[in-house]
Amino acid sequence: MKRMIVHCGSGSTEVALLENGRLVEYAAERSQNRGLVGSFIKGKVVNVIPGMQAAFVDIGQKKNAFLYIDDVLHPHLEKQPKPKPSITELLKPGHELVVQVVKEAIGNKGARVTTHYSLPGRWLVYMPTAGYVAVSKKIGREEERFRLRTIGEELRQEEEGLILRTVAEDEGSAAIGEDLDLLRGQWASILQEAGDAAAPALLHQDLSVVQRLMRDVYSPETDELIVDCSEQADEALAFLRKMLPGESPRIIVYEDEPPLFEHYGVKPQLDKDFQRKVWLPGGGYLVWDTTEALTVIDVNTGKYTGGADLEDTVFQTNLEAAREIARLVRLRDTGGIIIIDFIDMDLDEHRETVWERLEQSMYGDRTQHHILGWTRLGLLEMTRKRIRAENSL
Repeated sequence: MKRMIVHCGSGSTEVALLENGRLVEYAAERSQNRGLVGSFIKGKVVNVIPGMQAAFVDIGQKKNAFLYIDDVLHPHLEKQPKPKPSITELLKPGHELVVQVVKEAIGNKGARVTTHYSLPGRWLVYMPTAGYVAVSKKIGREEERFRLRTIGEELRQEEEGLILRTVAEDEGSAAIGEDLDLLRGQWASILQEAGDAAAPALLHQDLSVVQRLMRDVYSPETDELIVDCSEQADEALAFLRKMLPGESPRIIVYEDEPPLFEHYGVKPQLDKDFQRKVWLPGGGYLVWDTTEALTVIDVNTGKYTGGADLEDTVFQTNLEAAREIARLVRLRDTGGIIIIDFIDMDLDEHRETVWERLEQSMYGDRTQHHILGWTRLGLLEMTRKRIRAENSL
């Protein structure tokens, strides 16, 4: 069972996602600063750098956005020219074009944008110019993958591309078709806005943090949405009825004491999970250090002495750490290169099991990630797509 806990503060909204009582996601959003990731903007090319095969685009922010040549060529790799042309053949200073923000400005770097447009819906992701159908890799049954791919091919038109999302498993073609029609309408509105607007101009902004979470993870059959202000509850109910017609979402307006985050145990978990040193339930602990280039996580046995011998103690601590690291990476929204210094293990099968535990525990993370394996120094490497600045308290 999942609980979405939404606290409406003064000028901001905080959202926490609990799975079986454990905090797995957290986000805060200011009312006047929703963020631009996923938004569509009509921009103007300011500079083209052939040596970098990239251009800088004015999107109306303090820093110009970065547009790489791969994000200008056709979204389908097989339809891209080989060899690649120079970016100067594709873009010139003063050129106006519609871009989508895929990574927000972080530190000294401006936002990253693309012309590989995508609009996520409940059951699918709509890509108006991609020209292919794909199915989420998390859907394992081959017959279901074939069914969804067939539905996608029947529904798409001309150069449209579709990705059938994990939640589309066992969903009927009628609901998927309705979702597609809604997304087509959004794309048509974006194009119409672009025709009338002077660059730079915001054409379409992505959903709020509450709406994104409802779209991506909320199931009306099993989940609860608990909100401490009636206005946000009304907006959530209207959104869910539009997204899931015919369903009866469970929305609870919390008006009691103590405050919402304290009542459901969110605040103490936040206070604990965002420390540099995080204790594991069994007595071990993690040390979490983030630099501009990467995140390093160090695993220590701490107070844990429960194993039959040293190797077993180390193994059990590492297993517990793998599960907790997966939860914390998702909770903190850690991105980029992640290096995990597990405690040294003598047995190859133990190292393999720890790797598998981390993979299994990362399964529920919707952000793209790859576990690359053990280095020669015994460190475990992984990457996770960096879209926004890391969560912090």
